[in-house]
Amino acid sequence: MKKGIHPDYVEAKVTCACGNSFVTRATVPEIKVDICNACHPFYTGKQKYVDTTGRVERFQKKFGSEYFRKSGKAKGKPTGGK
Repeated sequence: MKKGIHPDYVEAKVTCACGNSFVTRATVPEIKVDICNACHPFYTGKQKYVDTTGRVERFQKKFGSEYFRKSGKAKGKPTGGK
């Protein structure tokens, strides 16, 4: 490996939004994450609602409740076939 072109590989403190923190190694000294193994639904077995940057609110604002009413029209009605 060439000297002087690679970043330093140092101990990094990882901090989760739930408050859990642990130490690992990385090229940056501090890492902040939204979900870790202490709060992720796959590891905990609990269902958790995760809203990333207001996606649900943006969807509801854009489409509103009209979006769900339109999709229910075709249920149970014949399409004009034989």
